[in-house]
Amino acid sequence: MTGPAEELQEDPEIDSMIVSSSAFEDGGQIPVRYTCDGENINPPIEFENFPEGTKGLVLILDDPDAPSGSFTHWLVWDIPPGSRIDENTVPGTVGKNTFGQAAYAGPCPSLGTHRYHFKVFALDIELNLQGGSGIGQVEGSMQGHILAQGQLTGKYGRA
Repeated sequence: MTGPAEELQEDPEIDSMIVSSSAFEDGGQIPVRYTCDGENINPPIEFENFPEGTKGLVLILDDPDAPSGSFTHWLVWDIPPGSRIDENTVPGTVGKNTFGQAAYAGPCPSLGTHRYHFKVFALDIELNLQGGSGIGQVEGSMQGHILAQGQLTGKYGRA
């Protein structure tokens, strides 16, 4: 069974959100500044079209092209609706990435160019999970509470 972070839900009951960044376009190159080869800080992320009744947002940054399968680089929940994530800030609770750290881990592919999905989910609840919780706990708590979702994809490859 895959959780909501694996694939965006194909459910007509779930609205679409717009996820964007002033740092790169959807499908474009993520600037080095936001990667392990740069400052390793998170890029600015903006959200639009979340529905009325949204109590909190979840952001999951993953790399589906990692050799070991989907790799979680950043996990943040209970982001207040109407907010955005500014560069090098975290307006919510941070969970564990695949490195085992409760922090942002910028793109850092070993080989080739990888895709990085910034997935945002609008929920009808706040998760109120303890900081440092993992992707499994977050996905489990999200089940049945997703009102809307959206995704921004960036690419990064090392020379």
